[in-house]
Amino acid sequence: MEKIGKYQLIGETRDDAAGECLDKVARLLGLGYPGGPAIEKISKFQIPNSKLKVTLPRPMIKQKNYDFSFAGLKTAVLYDFLKRPEKVRKSKEYKILMAKEVQQAVIDVLISKTIKSAKEFGANLIILGGGVAANEELRKQIIENSKFQIPNSKILIPPKELCTDNGLMVAVTGYFRKETATKNFDKIVAEPNLKI
Repeated sequence: MEKIGKYQLIGETRDDAAGECLDKVARLLGLGYPGGPAIEKISKFQIPNSKLKVTLPRPMIKQKNYDFSFAGLKTAVLYDFLKRPEKVRKSKEYKILMAKEVQQAVIDVLISKTIKSAKEFGANLIILGGGVAANEELRKQIIENSKFQIPNSKILIPPKELCTDNGLMVAVTGYFRKETATKNFDKIVAEPNLKI
């Protein structure tokens, strides 16, 4: 982003966004909705000396682009879930370990792509937005990683209550474009794929 209203799109979600993936995983594990906060909450529990192991892929993390794809991560969770005995699937231990691993997989991909793009484009400010930006672990890790990997950049993270779904971003865009907006509100046509 050069300034308000002037953006260069360098990467986007190819299928499931991070929040959508977390929602679906939480539903599969029976953790409730919205999934992000439910997964974050249960992932704070510790399981010392667990014999269960849960390992998930980090989708597209090594690709030389800035796109995201979390549908494969969601599918990996499903396959892991289905191969487990029912007793394990329903156990709190499994749910905690899976929540920790899926949350960390999402965080690893988001941070890796963000740091890589900030370095390539010489960004001096990184702004987190959307619902997943409310995740405390993501916030903590992006600050830690950016200090060491891009020390001249600043991180702007809105208060948690402003890290909502994209409705707030649409409203802010409308605010900054109010001078060019139509005065005939009854003639507004919804465009669900409109780019900000």
